[in-house]
Amino acid sequence: MTVTPIAFADPPLRSSYGLHAPYALRSIIELRSEDGIVGIAETHGGEQALAGFEGIRETVVGSDAYDLTGLSQRVGRKLAGLVPLSINGPVDRSQTYHVPGENRHDAELRIYAALEVAALDLIGKSIGRPMCDLLGGRVRDSIPFSAYLFYKHAGGGGEGSDARDDRFGECMAPGDIVEQARTLTKLHGFRTYKLKAGVLPPDIEIETILQLRDAFPRAPLRIDPNAAWSIPTALQVAGRLAGILEYLEDPVPGIPGMGSLQSEMRAANCSIPLASNVAITSFADIPAALQCDAAQIILGDHHYWGGPRAITQLGRICQTFGLGLSMHSNSHLGVSLLAMAHTAAATPQLTYACDTHYPWQSADDEIIVGGRVPIVDGAVRVPDAPGIGATLDYDQLARARERYEKTPYRRRNDADEMRKHVDPQWERIVPAW
Repeated sequence: MTVTPIAFADPPLRSSYGLHAPYALRSIIELRSEDGIVGIAETHGGEQALAGFEGIRETVVGSDAYDLTGLSQRVGRKLAGLVPLSINGPVDRSQTYHVPGENRHDAELRIYAALEVAALDLIGKSIGRPMCDLLGGRVRDSIPFSAYLFYKHAGGGGEGSDARDDRFGECMAPGDIVEQARTLTKLHGFRTYKLKAGVLPPDIEIETILQLRDAFPRAPLRIDPNAAWSIPTALQVAGRLAGILEYLEDPVPGIPGMGSLQSEMRAANCSIPLASNVAITSFADIPAALQCDAAQIILGDHHYWGGPRAITQLGRICQTFGLGLSMHSNSHLGVSLLAMAHTAAATPQLTYACDTHYPWQSADDEIIVGGRVPIVDGAVRVPDAPGIGATLDYDQLARARERYEKTPYRRRNDADEMRKHVDPQWERIVPAW
């Protein structure tokens, strides 16, 4: 097992968590079999991830790549004593109060999920079959993705001599977001649009959606404030955007809050589906969410739900209880994008366009042979090649590793970036409006 920490340029994107740093951190995992075949995966980065992988090295090396159930159990037992639970902040195992990728409560699942992808890639390459075949076979050859729209400050990511061109400029007003959407559509042909909200006063974010509706009158629109709104504020937004949104994602904190909002929306005869990848982040959350009808759509993520097989299982649960299914994203490169595409291809219930940050990353930072994964007509074609359909460009990987060593960043901390560049007194408040 080889684990390589990497960094790549990330623009100054905003969310309720704060501000993206100039570099995003990821970990690249390679599992090499005794006959020299290499399976690869990509997951969250930084010191916490590296410590977790080092802690289970002896558990992984010597394993059978097909024994994924046994590996999951062994990794879980080992990490139970190595990854302490956070004692800071409210007692909540979801992403409500934890930046995705830095939540210690799902560290075990994130580490195992990367191993599962690498093992499936290894198996696929050894038998000449694409990863989706190992998950039960594909039900679709092309995976639709949404254009992920962000309020952002000026800058293209990177620092100093590594600073990148800013294709979009500052986007802190409704008209800026519409132009951003038009640019992404011209580049990639997107047909669904998602606004990362919880950044500006709700009236401005409502106006942003209204202008997007005017610019793309037939396109599904979504808004995601990452739990930044109170129930009264969310109810007001829902009333203004009823009939316009495909779904309203994590408007208020927590499963009980989402359930209460749903009750009030129905009482007000406001029918917008609620979606979640902040309040609902694991199988353990589903019973409580069903009990109070907290969400009608779940956004799964193989990186922290426990791997591609977990997402196919989540699909069956969603089908059983009449829930919709989409896919969440963090800043990532092509290895993750291809694993997402294979997972979506093998999950019939995943009928909503998936999220991806991929268009925000620079082609200069891609680490797979052949460069960027194409997004054409808003979709990624599922490769027919063995495994995930990619191999590592080791020159590019070495550059990404060198970039990691040169940067001061060792974990994602959007709040610190806000205090450095926007407001020295900034603190994340949930809800903020």
